[in-house]
Amino acid sequence: MGGTPGRTLGTIERIWRYPLKSTGGELLDEAAVDTRGLVGDRLYAVRDTEGKFGSGKNTRRFRRMPGLLRLRSRYPGDAAGRPPELLDPDGEPVSDATAYVRRYLGRDDVEVAREEAVSHFDQLPVSLLTTATLDWVRAAVPGVPVDERRFRPNLLVRTPPGTPAFVEDEWFGGTARIGGTLRLRFERSSERCPMTNEAQQDLPHSPRILRAIAQAHDMRLDALATVARPGRVRLGDTVELL
Repeated sequence: MGGTPGRTLGTIERIWRYPLKSTGGELLDEAAVDTRGLVGDRLYAVRDTEGKFGSGKNTRRFRRMPGLLRLRSRYPGDAAGRPPELLDPDGEPVSDATAYVRRYLGRDDVEVAREEAVSHFDQLPVSLLTTATLDWVRAAVPGVPVDERRFRPNLLVRTPPGTPAFVEDEWFGGTARIGGTLRLRFERSSERCPMTNEAQQDLPHSPRILRAIAQAHDMRLDALATVARPGRVRLGDTVELL
């Protein structure tokens, strides 16, 4: 199934899915990936009556709704089946996601809604981040707790020792094979917003993180990809640049 060997970029260390956009996500051992991205990823969002989705920023499609990152979401079973569960800041599932979000945000003009014609993704379907770049961020903001949750990737890639920070930039325009059949085409990086600084679960608010990325790398961090061939991704899969 492997085909022609490519250049090994690393291995899959963590797989993240975010059933409800802008909330904390769920760690997976494996995931199906279709042309939209990880199946079920950001399939739901908090939507207001103007059709804007809860986010960490204000844009044409998104409305800033502080506090969503302190919540988490997960699928109780098949991602293509029932809606996700919403977990409160203590990690307890709530019985009615829309009713809870209205109380939590203090506004009655929002609902938890499934994606329709307008995409919930900020940019492209799949985000990858390397441990090399994550280690650089940690070193750049000593004393500030940092892990990949700050940057909300789908895939954290364990890179070999000595790999430089921002190595993801070298991948753009290329296609990677992950596991047996999955193919991702690397397009560009994400432009980071203040959501990177926000508190979530055990990570405190810190403006130093976004400031460091702005100074060192023009606000950009990760590799965004489109899905060239659907497949599955599993922990420990090799990521090869074809």
